[in-house]
Amino acid sequence: MPAHVDVYFTLMSPWAYLGHDPLVALASKHGFTIGWKPVVLPALFEETGGLPLAKRAIQRRRYRDVELQRWAALRGRKLNPRPKHWPFDPSLADRAVIALLGAGKNPAGFIGSGFRAAWAEERDLGSRDVVAALIDAQGFAAAATLEAADDVVAQEAYRANRDAAIAAGVFGSPSYVLDGEVFWGQDRLDLLDAMLTGGRAPFRPIE
Repeated sequence: MPAHVDVYFTLMSPWAYLGHDPLVALASKHGFTIGWKPVVLPALFEETGGLPLAKRAIQRRRYRDVELQRWAALRGRKLNPRPKHWPFDPSLADRAVIALLGAGKNPAGFIGSGFRAAWAEERDLGSRDVVAALIDAQGFAAAATLEAADDVVAQEAYRANRDAAIAAGVFGSPSYVLDGEVFWGQDRLDLLDAMLTGGRAPFRPIE
């Protein structure tokens, strides 16, 4: 049976942006399926002890900026750590992913275009018009997708993803979960690759 990796993320996360293409490449390499699970990051932080960026110590914020630049250079990705429209509300774009999944569509292309729009192209991903344009560009019906994204079903699924993340031991974006083992951060994708390559059993927390 093919492996399955759940990815908990939000389109407002630059780290998830940096990990998106490598994750898709790993899925192609190993043949695993991806469970795309957008989460409400502030709500996840509230439950797991995380702090929003504005409340972190200045040293941590400065280091974050340096790390983003390092990893963007290593990944060969254009990235502005302080894009024009940041911070933005990612909820509509995140729920559009849920709506596409509900319609039986593969949202990977839309997710990638959303990340690029926010972090490389200086576009406002909190704008309904921008999200609609990105959906259209992927060949999907924007009006129907956004209507589904606004529906209570997508809103409840968005909240349920947060609950599932907490139950899985997830506390940040992106987090990749394979057989119950959590890999937090796009810089852990090599470890996920190694697990899949070697076929080892998942590690568990020591109680």
